[in-house]
Amino acid sequence: MSGSQGGTAVGTASGATTEAGGGPGTRAAARERLVDVVLAVLVGALVGVAAAFDTDTTVVDYALIAVASAVLVLYRKAPRVVLAVATASGAAYVLHAHPGPPAALPVIAASHVAARVGHRAWAAVAGGVFLVAYLATGPTTRQIVEQAALLMGWFLCAVVTGLADRNWQAYLRQTEQRALEAERTREEVALRRAGEERLRIARELHDSLTHSISIVKLQAGVAVHLARKRGEEVPEALLAIQEASGEAMRELRATLEVLRTDEPTGTPALLVERARAAGLAVELTLEGEEKPLAATVDRAVYRIVQEALTNAARHAGPAKVGVRLAYGEECVTVLVEDDGNADPNRPVTPGIGLRGMHERVTALGGTLRAAPRAEGGFSVRAELPLEVPA
Repeated sequence: MSGSQGGTAVGTASGATTEAGGGPGTRAAARERLVDVVLAVLVGALVGVAAAFDTDTTVVDYALIAVASAVLVLYRKAPRVVLAVATASGAAYVLHAHPGPPAALPVIAASHVAARVGHRAWAAVAGGVFLVAYLATGPTTRQIVEQAALLMGWFLCAVVTGLADRNWQAYLRQTEQRALEAERTREEVALRRAGEERLRIARELHDSLTHSISIVKLQAGVAVHLARKRGEEVPEALLAIQEASGEAMRELRATLEVLRTDEPTGTPALLVERARAAGLAVELTLEGEEKPLAATVDRAVYRIVQEALTNAARHAGPAKVGVRLAYGEECVTVLVEDDGNADPNRPVTPGIGLRGMHERVTALGGTLRAAPRAEGGFSVRAELPLEVPA
């Protein structure tokens, strides 16, 4: 189950790093701000160009156009405020300068945004206020009525498209939610099936290997007992069989325990107590303020300490072992060191235990180093993030 100690490092796995210039959320927010600014500039430019063809346009009119257009930059944060300011500025502009239909563009854009976030009544009121101001710009001639009808159509389209966009966004959110729910369901089914398969394997191992190994151990023990009772020298091969069968039983029981549960059965402190009870000289040190860990991180810490203590008990000899858990602001460090038999000049072939430890740490975005110490003995150092992204 475990890898042997002494030799080259198992390896180091680095967690994901954030690209220079900020994370994806920062870049997305910057793009949104740029789009908002471009929209405001484009609307202001269209209205300003249309106003430039009118020789009666004054500085006040351009200022009102600038205010009605510039406020569109804030439509994501305060759509109702944007609608009110754009409507007031647009109405003041048409009452003062008597422009053509393009003057309604800022109000139409603000009405669309308000309808998209659910403020349909506000959008309708804003459109009505602007149309009243537009009709009040002069005698009710046929041309004015036709332009007002055109603007009414524009406002209606803005409100309808805003509602359609709102419904579409709601549909996309529901679709995404259903997809996430389906993914969670698939994961739960896969985990349940994996658990059932582990239990099946555990039962098969228990019913077959446990019985056979128990018979071998029993027969070897009886043979050793009879030989000693008769005063005969016990063959070394028989003693080796007895010891190997006992070790095989312990290994098998440990394997069955792992197969029957995927959750830690205690804490690192409990592991240290068990190791001491088994005769291993172990000291546990805690550094920093202990913090709650994510379930996957907590499980990884437990398994790393468990595997490191198991390796020390098997390979380090009569050694002292130190277990240190250091809690930082963003990560927890697990360090298990012994002063045993490992030699930095002797190469190591990582076993299943060390490879599994490496895979656990890598999957969580942490780093791991498992290698002999320069002064002798073996060291396992893992750094794990306190929180792991979904």
